[in-house]
Amino acid sequence: MSLTVSTVQHGDTVVVAVAGELDMGTAPQLQDQITDLIDKGRSRLVFDLADLSFCDSTGLSVFVRAKNSCDEAGGIFRLAAPQRGVLRILEVSGLVEVLETYPTVEEARTAGAATPAAD
Repeated sequence: MSLTVSTVQHGDTVVVAVAGELDMGTAPQLQDQITDLIDKGRSRLVFDLADLSFCDSTGLSVFVRAKNSCDEAGGIFRLAAPQRGVLRILEVSGLVEVLETYPTVEEARTAGAATPAAD
C-alpha cells in the first residue's frame, strides 16, 4: 500500500492528512512534506491520522522529528484521530503523551485556544 499526504490551511494551523501505510518505504515522502512546511514558516501542524492504517518505528521517528522541528520554531505539533492500531503503537512506545494526541482534528486544532481568565 502507498501513502497519501494532503494539507489544508485552517487559520495559522495546517492540518496534514496522512492516509495509507507509514513505514520505511513511505516515511521519506512524509518527512519531505513536513520539512517543506517548516521551511515555509508553517510550524503549527495537526496530523489527521484517521486514514492511516499502519505506522512502524520509522513513521514514529518522523513524527518525533516533526515535533522537535515545530517546538524549535515556536509552533505546535498534534496528532488527531488515530485508528486503534496506530493508537496502540503510540501507547506501547510511550509516545502518546509526548506527541499530543487528540480524538478528533477539531479538538487538536482548538486545544489551548480557549483558556479561562485568571481571577
